[in-house]
Amino acid sequence: MYYPADAQCKPVIQAFQNGEELYYDVVYNWGFIWVNAGKVKFKVQKENFRGQVVYHFTGTGKSLEKYDWMYRVRDYYHSWATITDLKPLKYIRNTSEGKQKTYNVYEFDYQKNKIYTDTWNTQKAQKFDTLNLQNCLFDIMTAVYYVRTLDLSKYKINEKIPISMIIDNEIYNLYGRYLGKETLETHEGKKYETLKFSILLVEGTIFKGGEDLLVWVTADKNRVPILVDAKILVGTVKASFKHAVNLKYPLKFKKIE
Repeated sequence: MYYPADAQCKPVIQAFQNGEELYYDVVYNWGFIWVNAGKVKFKVQKENFRGQVVYHFTGTGKSLEKYDWMYRVRDYYHSWATITDLKPLKYIRNTSEGKQKTYNVYEFDYQKNKIYTDTWNTQKAQKFDTLNLQNCLFDIMTAVYYVRTLDLSKYKINEKIPISMIIDNEIYNLYGRYLGKETLETHEGKKYETLKFSILLVEGTIFKGGEDLLVWVTADKNRVPILVDAKILVGTVKASFKHAVNLKYPLKFKKIE
């Protein structure tokens, strides 16, 4: 099994800063029906955590109240990570998606190279566990921001980008695949130059598994995800960028004539 060397997983591009907020609309597809059904928000804050200044990454996802009767979503993700290399220090997932509820807490101990976990979901009783902590390991939130720091221009089209993640108390050696540059036009009449890649998903309660998640990030220094498209067990879900607060650099786009 291939594990990326420690030097290979350090951030290359400083694509975000303290106070950045990203907002998305979420659209679900069931058969021939497309429904604008939810909102997603990502936020970056610097905080004091156990005696050091760290990044606190927050991700929230909510279905619109008028669709709660169909499929209610209330997702909350938190991750505290070092500023220099985005090493996760603590991670909390508290999600409710339809009838499925999940609660995970991971504590990362780099002196003992251990992860102390507290996990529970609708199908499994609460479990306390200790896992070995390997180099270049990310949780879901730190992985999102780590991908934004990659210099994708150095990769060849279809080249794999390895990434190791802890998901539901299991460690997976996954990868992204760089798919090249693409001009993306949005419904708001904006045209973005983007870098496109796919991500290998883990089969579970929502995703089918396989390279069924596509991401388009801006080709500027912000590396803002403009569109995320994922196949799920009951159709397709898309997250479309709406607006941002406190980006580190001006966002580059052209208005469609």
